[in-house]
Amino acid sequence: MSSDIVKEKLDQAVALLIEQDIDVWLTLARETTLTPDPCMDLIVGLGVTWHSAFIVSRTGERIAVVGRFDAENVRALGAYTEVISYDQSIRPALRQALDRLNPRSIALNYSESDPAADGLTHGMYLSLQAICGPELAGRLISAGKFVAALRGRKSATEVARIQAAIDTTEEIFAKLSATLAVGQTERGIADRIHAWREEQGLGTAWDEPYCPIVNAGPDSPVGHAAPGDFKTARGQLLHIDFGVKQAEFCSDLQRMWYFLDGQEKAAPEDVKRAWDACWGAVDAGAAILKPGVRGFEVDAAARMFLVGAGYPGHHLGRVAHDGSTLLGPRWDRYGDTPAGVVEAGNVFTLELGVVVEGRGYIGLEEDVLVTDSGLEWLSKPQRELWLV
Repeated sequence: MSSDIVKEKLDQAVALLIEQDIDVWLTLARETTLTPDPCMDLIVGLGVTWHSAFIVSRTGERIAVVGRFDAENVRALGAYTEVISYDQSIRPALRQALDRLNPRSIALNYSESDPAADGLTHGMYLSLQAICGPELAGRLISAGKFVAALRGRKSATEVARIQAAIDTTEEIFAKLSATLAVGQTERGIADRIHAWREEQGLGTAWDEPYCPIVNAGPDSPVGHAAPGDFKTARGQLLHIDFGVKQAEFCSDLQRMWYFLDGQEKAAPEDVKRAWDACWGAVDAGAAILKPGVRGFEVDAAARMFLVGAGYPGHHLGRVAHDGSTLLGPRWDRYGDTPAGVVEAGNVFTLELGVVVEGRGYIGLEEDVLVTDSGLEWLSKPQRELWLV
């Protein structure tokens, strides 16, 4: 992660602390190769080994208390006003920093709803309580809403990197289209995509075994399943869900093909009806996606077009599911994330899928940026079903 982006996010963090009337945000981590806190990507961009504390104050101070062997990497970022190193224990230096700041509130990375804001382990929380003592421990609060805003409000640099990942993904899809034919297995299609991705030195937006997700025909299992031996066939659909990780940021797109059968010159009516209904629902959600609406309201608008079908959309950024507000229904499994408020600078996927009996799965997914007045399409919307 470049130090420029770290500095951008730390500047945003200071402004957000003032906006949300929080004195201090504290990220506490250790052995991040084993237990990574998602917020470390935002404010450090590298891992640590020993107990480490990253303190951001509404006064503009950014203090890092880290083990001696991690200190030089943090100093090299040029993003922290003070880097304090230790050898035996973090406790004295961390307590001294907190006593000097004397914050009314200390926001910590825990949340019942948002995994991107829930990186503090229970053991580290107990350790921090002991370091703080009864008085300071009473000032500990959740940083859930703070982290959601910080992660959700993408900087110009972040948006540019997401756009670059999207552009690369669309190029790979275009290359794939020219190679598709009847009788190809899902696994073979995925292997070609992986080969092109690896040629460019890119990662995958989610776990490599099922990125891409490939569904050929009606019998292929829909969901987060690895590509199998189902084959493309005449009169059936091919669905692919894929994203790359490029310069630490991700894309997430779904694309569709129909294999013409016999004398067909276009997709049959049942496929067309499903395609049009899906796009009607996506457009209904997109029409109200603007600052101030809540995630579940976008979902509800889409469901009026497609009753009974799910319409979850999610933040996109450093990972394919980037936490914060969810464009989805108010189901218990999502916690409070669908009640989050959409803000300018958010990058979402607009995502919807339905099954066409005997044909396969139609899945739509486009990437958009929320602006002050509405949204901007970052991906090139696939308005027409691609025919093979």
